[in-house]
Amino acid sequence: MTRGVKVSAVIPTRNRPDLVLRAVRSALAQEYTDMEVIVVIDGPDARTATMLNEIEDRRLQVIALPEAAGAANARNVGVANAAGDWIAFLDDDDEWLPEKIALQMERATNSSFLYPIVSCQVFARTNSYQVVWPRRRPYEPLCNYLLARNSWSYGDGLLSTTTLLFPKDLFLQQPFRSSLRRHQDLDWVLRAAKCAGAGIEFVSKPLAVWDQQEGRSSISTTADWRLSLEWVESVRHMITGRAYASFLATHIAPQAARQGDWTAFIILLKKMVMLGKPNSRDVLLFLAMWSMPHGLRQAVRKAGR
Repeated sequence: MTRGVKVSAVIPTRNRPDLVLRAVRSALAQEYTDMEVIVVIDGPDARTATMLNEIEDRRLQVIALPEAAGAANARNVGVANAAGDWIAFLDDDDEWLPEKIALQMERATNSSFLYPIVSCQVFARTNSYQVVWPRRRPYEPLCNYLLARNSWSYGDGLLSTTTLLFPKDLFLQQPFRSSLRRHQDLDWVLRAAKCAGAGIEFVSKPLAVWDQQEGRSSISTTADWRLSLEWVESVRHMITGRAYASFLATHIAPQAARQGDWTAFIILLKKMVMLGKPNSRDVLLFLAMWSMPHGLRQAVRKAGR
């Protein structure tokens, strides 16, 4: 399949003008120059629109949606309006390093896959420390890489939206599910990677900054364990029993514990044992999520980075 070399960066945003300006500038500063930057403002947000309109660069396109419909829908709109044959996502609170797109396009154009999905390492940054994630390259089965934890600390597997570059024609086959409020990147990668001719390529170098500042409110950081449970149940037919059980233990259990919803303890434990295939580490991590205070878990996470 013949494709052009133009890359369209798609950035969804809402009510975070200072952050999205940083993201946009990092996209416009790429060493790879044959690209455009599309910012989709998810609903009324005059301040963001005004600040973006002050950027004098013909490569920037701003789309303001009349109503908020979520980041998944905003990304779909951005891709639908993209002129490039390649798409790269960037979250509005993250940023790219200057060589990101150039190195990923080099990997993509030399890939043996018809539909390469190219990711990379990131600098995961919080208020108090910075680490390089993921620690491991992607492996099969992909669901285990993304959802199961094989160490005591987070960061082994990661393919976040900010890291992804892929052909537009792949996305047109598998757009984001607009109804999703959580785990949009996980959902899309799992489904897209199953398309005939698709495969994961990986650049083992940090090419983006994944901003994990503590205390900032976002969909990904706001605890709502039932939304996460609803999502993993919707993809259970696509994933292994180990991936299912580990996701319950290490992603959903800590959300429920932070919410103080002890009804989730029995619900999740029963699902882990009856529907999943947890290993001993999954069970121990599940129990730790309920017995260890959130602040202590954060300290352990920091110490284990």
